[in-house]
Amino acid sequence: MELRTNRRALVGLGLAAALAITSAAALRTDSGTASSHREAPMISGDPQHDNTDVYAFVSPDKAGTVTLLANWIPFEEPQGGPNFYPFATRSRYNIKIDNNGDGKTDITYQWVFRNEDKRGTTTFLYNNGPVTSLDDPNLLFRQRYTLKRITPGGSKTLVDDGVVAPSNVGAASMPDYGALRGQSIKSLPGGGKSFAGQSDEAFFLDLRVFDLLYGGDLSEVGQDTAKGYNVNTVALQVPQSEVALKGDAKRNPVIGVCSTTDKFNGRSYVQVSRLCNPLVNEVVAPAGLKDAYNALDPSQDADVKALVDRVTDPEVARLLQALYGIKAPATPRTDLVEIFLTGIAKQNGPIKADLNSQVLNKDAGKLRPSEQLRLNMSVPPAKDPNRLGVLGGDLQGFPNGRRLADDVVDIALQAVAGAAQSGKLIPGLTDKVDGNDKPIGQSFPYIPLPGNVAVNQR
Repeated sequence: MELRTNRRALVGLGLAAALAITSAAALRTDSGTASSHREAPMISGDPQHDNTDVYAFVSPDKAGTVTLLANWIPFEEPQGGPNFYPFATRSRYNIKIDNNGDGKTDITYQWVFRNEDKRGTTTFLYNNGPVTSLDDPNLLFRQRYTLKRITPGGSKTLVDDGVVAPSNVGAASMPDYGALRGQSIKSLPGGGKSFAGQSDEAFFLDLRVFDLLYGGDLSEVGQDTAKGYNVNTVALQVPQSEVALKGDAKRNPVIGVCSTTDKFNGRSYVQVSRLCNPLVNEVVAPAGLKDAYNALDPSQDADVKALVDRVTDPEVARLLQALYGIKAPATPRTDLVEIFLTGIAKQNGPIKADLNSQVLNKDAGKLRPSEQLRLNMSVPPAKDPNRLGVLGGDLQGFPNGRRLADDVVDIALQAVAGAAQSGKLIPGLTDKVDGNDKPIGQSFPYIPLPGNVAVNQR
C-alpha cells in the first residue's frame, strides 16, 4: 500500500492526536498516576485487573511481524514481598484486534493464568534459595498460562503450559534475571512469540504536573516519577498476516488494537478494564462515566453522546486557558473525532493525510467510529526513531501505534497549548523527561527487565 501524506497535515496530526489521546498526564487532578493507572473509581481498588498501557508497533528486528504489549498492576514497588505481583487467576487478560473497522473484535489473544504454590504452611518465602531456571525447585511460587487465539470462527490454543517470568525478588534470589525471562519466551506456531511476566514500568513522565501544572510556572520538571517501578506484561509477536484483514497485510495493513480484562464474578466473565489509546479514560471521560467506559465495547463508543461531546469540546484545552492563559482552540474539534474514533484518512475528516484508518484497507466495509489504538503495519520502522513520533516526522511513532520510546507527554503538552491548530511548537513546554531510565531491548519483548532496587532510598 502506498502511504500518501502531507507533511504539514502530519505536523498538525501529531499535535492534535496528542491533545485527544495523551494529555491526561498533564491535566488529571484525581489521585491517579500514569497512563491509565487507577483511572476509574472501581478499578483503582483492583490492581491485578487494572490495564495500564498498550503498545503496538512493527517489530524493528523482525520484518513482517508486529509486536503487541499490554501491562497491568500499576506501580509495583520491587520490594513488595512476600507475595509480590502475580496475575489474577479465574480472569482473562486480552489483546484484541479490529481489522475491518466496524469496532467489533475480529481476533482476541487471551491469556489465562494458574498458580503453582508449594509454600503451604512451611514457609512465607517466594523462593528458598537462588533461582537459576524457571523449573528450579527453589522457586516455590510460579504461574503458568494458557494462550488462545479466538475468532468468530472458533479458538485455537497457541500455548497450553507457558511459564510466567516471576517477580524479580532481588539479586541474591535471582542472580541472572535476564536468563529467567529468556526461558519464559515461548515460540508460537507460524513463527510468533509469546511472553508473560514482570517488566520495568516503561512509561516515563514527571507527575508533579498535579501541583498546578508543574508549579504553575514549569519550575517542577525533570524527574521521572515512574522510575524504579515495575508492571506485569503480556506480549505477543506474530506475522502481520495473522492480524490483517483476510490475512493480507499488503492490501489491508491497518489494525485497531485494544486490551481488556475480564473478571469472573461467580457466574460469568465481566469486562472490568479497557485500554486502547493511552490516557483516554483519565481525561476524556468525566468521573461519572469512567467505570462505564471500562466496561464498554469499542463498537458502542459512537452511541455514547456524553463521551463524544468530550472529544468535540475537550476539557483539557479549557483548563490550559484558565491556568496559563493559553487560548483554547475553537470547537467543535472535528479533527479529534477523526483521530479518536475513525483513524486518520483524508476521507474521514479535516486532516489531509492517509495514515492509520481501517478505511485504507482495501477489503474493509463501512467504518464504525470507535476509540482504538490504530497501527498501519506498512510503515517500516524508522532507522532513527524520533521520540515525538509523527510530530517529529517519524510516521512509525505515536499516534500511528505506540512504541516504548514515544514521548506522549511532551507531545501532549504541546498539543494542549494549541499547537494542533497553529502548527507551531512552544519552546520550553516540556516535562524534561525525554525517555525511560532503562534502555529498550533489541529483541522481543523489548520492554526492559524489571528492577529489584527499592524506589524509596535514603
